[in-house]
Amino acid sequence: MSEMYQSIAADVKIGEGVKIFKFVNLYGCSIGDGSKIGTFVEIQKNASVGKNCKISSHTFICEGVHIGDQVFVGHGVTFVNDMYPRATNEDGTPQTEADWTLVETHVQKGASIGSGATILGGITIGERAIIGAGAVVTKDVPAGTIVAGNPAKIIRSI
Repeated sequence: MSEMYQSIAADVKIGEGVKIFKFVNLYGCSIGDGSKIGTFVEIQKNASVGKNCKISSHTFICEGVHIGDQVFVGHGVTFVNDMYPRATNEDGTPQTEADWTLVETHVQKGASIGSGATILGGITIGERAIIGAGAVVTKDVPAGTIVAGNPAKIIRSI
């Protein structure tokens, strides 16, 4: 793991054999054994990536996202953790962490998320489910299904 061009906070928990490419930003998160984290990935505090995962370049994993073991996340995937985002409060003051509600997301073992997908907060993606490229996932995805589209709909079972 080359440390040049990486921003990895001291509180990040990194498992054995993890490969982290250049231009990443990791803080307050955990990454399981054998996982690979691509270039231009950000993983925020209180997020977790399981064992033997592949997180492709340009992906954003925000606070409250929990990725199980053996999950594939394609290029440019975005997770959302705030269903009603605002920059300021009603009185115009900047919002702080106390001014919004974190909505957690869970991606279960062996799931695959295609490039360019957006995953809204509060979603559970079931084991071995597949999310099509560019999909906008607005509700839970059952285990062993393929979803695609905007909003994502079940295409078929695996």
